[in-house]
Amino acid sequence: MNLELAGKTVLITGGTDGLGLALARQLDAEGASVAICGRDEERLREAEASLQDAGGDVLAQRADVSSPTDLEAFVDAAVGRWGRIDGVVHNAGRSAAGTIESVDDAAWEADLQLKLMAAVRLTRLALPLLRASRGAVLFTLAMAAKAPGAGSEPSSVSRAAGMALMKTLSKELAPDGIRVNAVLIGLIESGQWVRAAAGSGQELAQFYERFARAAAIPLGRFGRAEEFADLGCFLLSERASYLTGTAINLDGGLSPAV
Repeated sequence: MNLELAGKTVLITGGTDGLGLALARQLDAEGASVAICGRDEERLREAEASLQDAGGDVLAQRADVSSPTDLEAFVDAAVGRWGRIDGVVHNAGRSAAGTIESVDDAAWEADLQLKLMAAVRLTRLALPLLRASRGAVLFTLAMAAKAPGAGSEPSSVSRAAGMALMKTLSKELAPDGIRVNAVLIGLIESGQWVRAAAGSGQELAQFYERFARAAAIPLGRFGRAEEFADLGCFLLSERASYLTGTAINLDGGLSPAV
């Protein structure tokens, strides 16, 4: 299937590793130009080099998405280079979970700034260009946005707020031809699990197998970042032209919510 992404420009926050980098690689393979940002300079340059080595047209900028000025500079750099924005992917985030008693106000504020307000600000900054291209916005969320568990604050709450933002934007921006969707991930192979396996002294494959069994994932395994990238590319493409306001579970059937 030709996704018709060649010549498009997509901005990805948190694009230096894991899901964001996998999506950047797949977009590059589809012929799109990609702007990525992240806070870690070393990882940013490694990601940039890997994309350039594959022949990608990439812009890599250090930015803390919690900083309005950093976000503005990121958008300005992309527009200055390509003159257009066809897609925005709100992917920056981290896992943070605790109980209502253990999470203080500063942690709540930091999580909401990172996962919610960064998406608000970046969408607002990119909106004139997205209107011009009739582009697409994609949120990377988590299945906890629909089905939060005990002790999952503040992440599950921030992710639920992100899903509400996705839904309201999908209705607000539909008259401009801008589609807005979300992917709700479950257990996906990533660096944090590699580190967890190393810390437990288990072989990575064995760790994934045991954890998937303990979590009772119906498909019996962790997901792969490439599977997220395939879905993300589809949702950003014109092949998904009648999809908006949708939150798709990518969790091997784990979520109890539809």
